[in-house]
Amino acid sequence: MTQNSSIRTCLWFDGKGLEAAKFYVNLIPGSELHAPDTGNDEPMLVSFTLGGAPYEILNGGPHYKLNPACSIAVTTPDQDETDRIWDALLADGGEAGRCGWLIDRWGVSWQVYPQALPQMLGADDREAAARAQTAMLGMGKIDIAAVRSAFEGN
Repeated sequence: MTQNSSIRTCLWFDGKGLEAAKFYVNLIPGSELHAPDTGNDEPMLVSFTLGGAPYEILNGGPHYKLNPACSIAVTTPDQDETDRIWDALLADGGEAGRCGWLIDRWGVSWQVYPQALPQMLGADDREAAARAQTAMLGMGKIDIAAVRSAFEGN
């Protein structure tokens, strides 16, 4: 898959974009910061990749606010990685939501879930998928063992 570098997601921040980008690239494997060195000044535009996907943060001021209508979805290989990313994003002021959603301390919405979740929710066995969905709807952070247990009818 080739990456078109002329297309990227831009997040509008009211400052601290460089701080957030540094945190994100250290949290998500396969990420890289491409921010200019501006000394102690906050750059207006911070470019970075998350897991190879291009992003930028525009430190544009208080005119617009982030909201959950746009979120960053992170599919994890297992529960340990789900826990690691979830806990880090909630640290220092994040807010847990339902069904794997959260808002980090900068106001960015995230979905964090193990790759097994969409497989179960999309399974051909629609009764098992419904049980998995019902289990998921009662969760904040996804507990894949509990979802799998419901999926299997236990």
